Amino acid sequence: MKKIVILIIVIVCSYTFLGQNVESRTTIPDEAIRVRILANSNEPQDQDIKKIVKQEIEQELYKLLNNTTTIEEARKRLIDNLDNIDMTVGKVLNQEKYDLGYKVNFGYNYFPRKEFKGITYEEGMYESLLITLGKGEGDNWWCVLFPPLCLLEATESTEVEYKSFVKEMLEKYL
Repeated sequence: MKKIVILIIVIVCSYTFLGQNVESRTTIPDEAIRVRILANSNEPQDQDIKKIVKQEIEQELYKLLNNTTTIEEARKRLIDNLDNIDMTVGKVLNQEKYDLGYKVNFGYNYFPRKEFKGITYEEGMYESLLITLGKGEGDNWWCVLFPPLCLLEATESTEVEYKSFVKEMLEKYL
């Protein structure tokens, strides 16, 4: 019994001490390539178009970047296929009868600060594929292409869950 009480105290203290910093850490590596799709506006039709473009682009990017092992390889594949990516976006928008225009850019692009699931992603200029629909004044969708943190979604419905060892221990013993 004494061991369990000591274990609980250690776990609670560790969780309290470590838990303060865990949530504010950025999980994106320094050497990463992101993708961002900016909707024309926040009107439902513009947001729906953004989602349709996202689905098509995700599939294409998965095929393109599947099995890349270095950031240099991922960068080269993206640059070499910008025309194909551009054509895919154009095809989707044409099928949807969306005629507000678009731009596809690969380079260093601005990302605003974002809080998601307790993690802060700092604002800044990041190497990225940026697809701007229309004026690009609406909410955006973004994720990390390399390492392929978001491309898993394109092929399966696996949800990545971040767990805390300390939290699991507390749940197990309490």
